[in-house]
Amino acid sequence: MNGEREAPPPLGTDMPMGVRFVGRDGVVTPGWVGADGPAEADLDTCVACGLCLPHCPTYRLTGDETASPRGRIAAMRAVSDGLAEVDDTFGEYMDLCLVCRACEDVCPSHVPFGRMMEHARTEVERRRGAGARSIRWLGLDVVLPRPALVRLAAAVQPLVRLLMPRRLRTMVPRHGSPLRRLPAETAPPPGVEVRGTVAMLSGCVQDRWFHDVNLATIRVLARAGWRVLVPSEQRCCGALQAHNGRLGTARRLARRNADAFAGADHVIVNASGCGAHMRAYGDLVEGTTLPVRDVMAFLFDEGMNDVTLGPAGVDRVAYHDACHALRAQGIHDQPRALLGAVPGLRVVEIANSDRCCGAAGLYNVTEPAMSGRLGREKAEALRASGATTIASANPGCTMQLRAGLAALGVEARVVHPIELLDAAMVAGGGTGDLTRER
Repeated sequence: MNGEREAPPPLGTDMPMGVRFVGRDGVVTPGWVGADGPAEADLDTCVACGLCLPHCPTYRLTGDETASPRGRIAAMRAVSDGLAEVDDTFGEYMDLCLVCRACEDVCPSHVPFGRMMEHARTEVERRRGAGARSIRWLGLDVVLPRPALVRLAAAVQPLVRLLMPRRLRTMVPRHGSPLRRLPAETAPPPGVEVRGTVAMLSGCVQDRWFHDVNLATIRVLARAGWRVLVPSEQRCCGALQAHNGRLGTARRLARRNADAFAGADHVIVNASGCGAHMRAYGDLVEGTTLPVRDVMAFLFDEGMNDVTLGPAGVDRVAYHDACHALRAQGIHDQPRALLGAVPGLRVVEIANSDRCCGAAGLYNVTEPAMSGRLGREKAEALRASGATTIASANPGCTMQLRAGLAALGVEARVVHPIELLDAAMVAGGGTGDLTRER
């Protein structure tokens, strides 16, 4: 891969499906280190049929059985059965997974692979060196759960961006929004009947680096007849923590948000990774189930309240399916139908649209080689579509797509689909500025 890191070398052949793990001194220390290993009931759901293999991005690019869902589950089972340990090689194969959950989509046994990976990575995290743990602890346990520190990060980001490697510099937005605050409550415009009240997740990365997406979300919901609340007690959803071995922090954030959104009829989320994670809060902490709805699916299901749409200034839009929208939430037709109702706008499909773009939370930072290959594939497919506007409903995907398109020299806007609906509503005569920021 031209000097980039390849997948870890194949493991031994003494275990089923070519999996064998030993410690660096040749002595096996079996079993999970802590209490967060994948549950036996989850492991037992996999019948090793192999239907997942051709749908796994890392298996497709490496051809390595142990870089597939079946291979990773065999490794987890070996540890759980006391035949292997959580060593460096085990950790490398867990890290190489995108947790895109494409395997879950085709699994006849409904294996909860995403949940199993989160638990396996928590065990891996306990074995990392102090340096790697400290960096993750600072970012995931200290900064993201605290809104004041996220605002500080957004304030210093332009300076930090100059020090980043070129690849990351092209990915990260030039400026954040450290001082802007969303309104605590937004009512429908005069003359629009109130259909109900919704509470909105503002998010951490989403609100500081994609603040205008949150404002567009509030405006669209309000014009459609919804009173929108943004609880100040809410925190980061915890998705990045859960996906990267910090289940303890993810559980604390789930409890905090369960309290913040208690009593809400609908919790509206406009970032697909956040939405998918919050829908699974009950897996983290019993009793924390929330009525989470993706904003595009919500508007499709509940209707747009006969809002008049005008031209959005775009004639051709390529829609990118974020993995955690498509796989974890079953969202595909809804945003396409809403955008298709905009006069003069045509939604075009891209080749292999169900393949992961390689963003996957922090994956484009921790596994740049594999992420880069997947990102280039996606960017090439977008270029081939001929669209100069791309709709993406996840902040990580949006940053990955912008970087991939820029690397190919393609001039294209990557926007959230809710922003296109917002523009169409204004063009149709809707009230422009409904939101008064704090």
